[in-house]
Amino acid sequence: MTSSAFPQIASLQLPLQHALGPFGWDDAWAAAFAPYAEQGLVPGRVVRVDRGQCDVMTADGIVRADTAFVTPHDPLRVICTGDWAAVEAVGSPRYVKAYLPRRTAFVRSTSSQRSEGQILAANVDHAIIAVSLAVELDLGRIERFLALAWESGAQPLVVLTKADLVPDPVTLGHLVQDVETTAPGVEVLTVSSLTGEGTDVLTAVVGSGTSVLLGISGAGKSTLANALLGEEVMAVQAARDVDGKGRHTTTTRNLLALPGGGVLIDTPGLRGVGLFDAEAGVGQVFSEIEEFAARCRFHDCAHEAEPGCAVQRAVEEGELPERRLESYRKLLRENQRIVAKTDARLRSEIRRDWRMKSAVGRANHAAKRGGHA
Repeated sequence: MTSSAFPQIASLQLPLQHALGPFGWDDAWAAAFAPYAEQGLVPGRVVRVDRGQCDVMTADGIVRADTAFVTPHDPLRVICTGDWAAVEAVGSPRYVKAYLPRRTAFVRSTSSQRSEGQILAANVDHAIIAVSLAVELDLGRIERFLALAWESGAQPLVVLTKADLVPDPVTLGHLVQDVETTAPGVEVLTVSSLTGEGTDVLTAVVGSGTSVLLGISGAGKSTLANALLGEEVMAVQAARDVDGKGRHTTTTRNLLALPGGGVLIDTPGLRGVGLFDAEAGVGQVFSEIEEFAARCRFHDCAHEAEPGCAVQRAVEEGELPERRLESYRKLLRENQRIVAKTDARLRSEIRRDWRMKSAVGRANHAAKRGGHA
């Protein structure tokens, strides 16, 4: 779509492109916003949300706006950092009246015991997963972050931070290889904010579109954000030597324009990264397992002890690490539990499947007892 094809969009686009272009405004957003412009509302990108209010970057600068009109009961539909909002042009307070349909959304489960989802960031192009090399790699956690990233619609990128703490290139190479095996189809980059290693490559990656920084506390996200911003914008605190964890330096999600182009959303350290309806994301993370599974004798193979299971054969022949299979099963089970809590039909199917398996088990047990007698 081009603005020249729509004169009314072109008239809206020209004065806004200079002010909002660095924050991602384009012809498609202008077209989506056109009905709100007719209502006298102005566009802006949400750069921060807290306590029922948000900061919105508009053509006239940042304005503080109330979100009372866009606070539904569904937690996935609340306004969040990265949204493009339709804001009142005047007023005190000014209100956000709506937000534009999201291109992507990064969502996690609020708790492993609950079924609500929490949206962390919207309209993200790159999901940067920061992993500290100061502590032992947790490959399972990386897989979990990757599943959420793929499910969001963003392109994941794993950044191994604090690379200066692993001076031996052979050791560093093995660590990178472990992560690459864990993240098929994902670029893995080693970075040191101290020495500058890898920051030029990362700057090029995030130089277009919107990127979100993800990771646990102590992963070096704020230090990485400062390196990309070229100045000490985000406060930094030291991580504990014993486990590499840090306190939550960043307490809110902040959207910042990068000097070399692109937009960055820095997030607080995530203690928990529960899946929320992320089956496709899990499949993407474990794409090699799904390729093996396509060759199983039975289409509904559980990859346990079924005859003709290509996945089990791959494990036995050393083509597939058993740890990967166990992690795959764990994430699928977790995702199924979350989905079942919100999907009555699926809950019914799971119960029916459980009853059938129980009946088969009882029948087999009775047959064995009869044969023994």
